[in-house]
Amino acid sequence: MGADWQLSTCCGTEETVFCCLFAGYFAINLALWKTALLKPMKLIAVFIHEMGHATACWWTGGKVEAIEVYNNEGGVTKYRGGSRCLIIPAGYVGGAFWGGVFVTLSGDRIASTVAASLFIVAMIVSLRFSPNKVLVMLTVGFTAVTALFIFLDWFVFSPLLQYVILYYGVFIGSFSVYDIYDDLITRTVEGSDAHACHQLIPCCLPRCVGVQFIIVALLFQGLGVWFALVWMTST
Repeated sequence: MGADWQLSTCCGTEETVFCCLFAGYFAINLALWKTALLKPMKLIAVFIHEMGHATACWWTGGKVEAIEVYNNEGGVTKYRGGSRCLIIPAGYVGGAFWGGVFVTLSGDRIASTVAASLFIVAMIVSLRFSPNKVLVMLTVGFTAVTALFIFLDWFVFSPLLQYVILYYGVFIGSFSVYDIYDDLITRTVEGSDAHACHQLIPCCLPRCVGVQFIIVALLFQGLGVWFALVWMTST
């Protein structure tokens, strides 16, 4: 059966559950945003942001020296070499991209397992680059929890992992949008990625960069939902 790009057969039970969960997760995140309950997920979103910088550095021939995540929801990737023009925007854009990818992969059981496995591998790999205490604790905690969900989905109860990966995707994507809006549009934070872009390309004002980033972030979330629905209706 070919891909149903027009979603002409949407929406059955599976697709309806997906859409309801996507909206529900977003609503829950919004309601609990300022509470301590979401602190671990916010730190994971920061980790994904920093891994975006690190991945761009590796892809452009640079060397990553350290990846750190801080309890104040900040982080830093220390590196040498590589293309700064690609490394700098890869934090915000990378976070939004992976949020959309997780939403897409939540549309299938095997794909969700692949997403969860990649997430675990990325966390373990980060331990090779001088992680601080917060990142070590995050890695141990989320590696164990995600591995547990993989086990439960395949040997105890399914679907479960798909819902977990969908939540990861919704949260990471939502955090990227909020982070861009808060850091780059409502105010301009010295030392932010947008300021670094402005230093590289003076005509790109920080707020203008922020607007571009947030459009891309919203586009990735929308594409994630669409691709997931295409996947489900086509299988």
